[in-house]
Amino acid sequence: MRVGLVGGKLGHSFSKPIHEKLADYTYDLIPLTEEEFHEFFKKKEFDAVNVTIPYKETVMQYCDVIDEKASAIHAVNTIVNRDGKLYATNTDFAGLKQMIQHNGVEICGKVCCILGTGGTSKTAEAVLHDMGAEKVYIVGRNQTDPIISYEDLEKYQEIQVFINATSVGMYPKNDECLINLKKFPNAEAVVDVIYNPMKTKLCQQAEEQGLRAVNGLEMLVAQAKYAVEFFLDTKIEDREIDRIVAEMKKDMMNLVLIGMPGCGKSTIGKKTAKEIGKTFVDLDKEIEKEAKMTIPEIFERYGESRFRKIEQEVCARIAKEHGQVISCGGGIIKNAENMEKLRQNGIVFHIRRNVNALAVGGNRPLSTSREKLRQMEQERIPLYQKYSDIEINNDTVFKLAVQKVKEGFDEVFDH
Repeated sequence: MRVGLVGGKLGHSFSKPIHEKLADYTYDLIPLTEEEFHEFFKKKEFDAVNVTIPYKETVMQYCDVIDEKASAIHAVNTIVNRDGKLYATNTDFAGLKQMIQHNGVEICGKVCCILGTGGTSKTAEAVLHDMGAEKVYIVGRNQTDPIISYEDLEKYQEIQVFINATSVGMYPKNDECLINLKKFPNAEAVVDVIYNPMKTKLCQQAEEQGLRAVNGLEMLVAQAKYAVEFFLDTKIEDREIDRIVAEMKKDMMNLVLIGMPGCGKSTIGKKTAKEIGKTFVDLDKEIEKEAKMTIPEIFERYGESRFRKIEQEVCARIAKEHGQVISCGGGIIKNAENMEKLRQNGIVFHIRRNVNALAVGGNRPLSTSREKLRQMEQERIPLYQKYSDIEINNDTVFKLAVQKVKEGFDEVFDH
């Protein structure tokens, strides 16, 4: 059975592992140029395919039967070849609706706003109307009736639910964000179709303001489940969505270790990474590679401010990636942007150790005396506590701390 995903650039697609968790077939990624795309669908040498950007509308010319959902949205993402006839549907509708409902985002009677005017926007609009939204605003860069502009958006203070249907904020441009949620006092929830990073800046804004925030991974898994059902003419339990989402989050999420210099972050990090099958990254070592000199040399030649600048640049690069255990320098928390970036894809652990057990001197330019360490701890503890999700004590044997870190990481996803 030849099954796969057809699209333009597919380098960061997670569809292959999701489909292969749901069904017993090999799922191919099939990137095609426009010329190759037309040739592919003329030949029909496949059993079933999903279709993604930029071909969801173009492919409709090759479909023999298109169901009502796909026709209404005017986009197809799922096709089955039955004896040379192509039957098409759109599972994005069901995937988005399932994600909104499952995460408890109230739509009925609410004033909603969709960011973006592309194919996903059309799907979101159909879903919101289907779920009983009182009003749906659509925002685009090119203002045409009934689309409003981003410049005028702040006039619409009544908006309660935002749906981001654009790629703004997606890897590798994790720092981008279309709106400032503080400008919307009635906002209640944000639904972002992006799943890489795990928390976009928009979702982080929402969480900071105590709003409900939902990322797009569950939509991706749900629409894949509905696609497999269409491919194989079978039924898969909805609980499989939860199982695969949890598995993928656990695989993708970084485990970030913060704490005082000498508290054991690197030792614990290396051992944890080995035992749970993630890549270990020591941010201080990465800084030394970037600067082509040791950290004491950076401090001696250029001072702490230059070190912090390099640290910020390296942190931004490393934090974008997935599946890592990241050991951070003791002062990483002095820059709020560092922690915002690390938390986009990471669960943050504060490794705490009695200050009398911390090493003095050595390769740590700021740990020059026991008194300096005590003073540093008093200044930093509130920040370690502010930015960490879980606190681990490392005052006994380090193997016990490793076990506690692993258990804490498991509990996040079991919950």
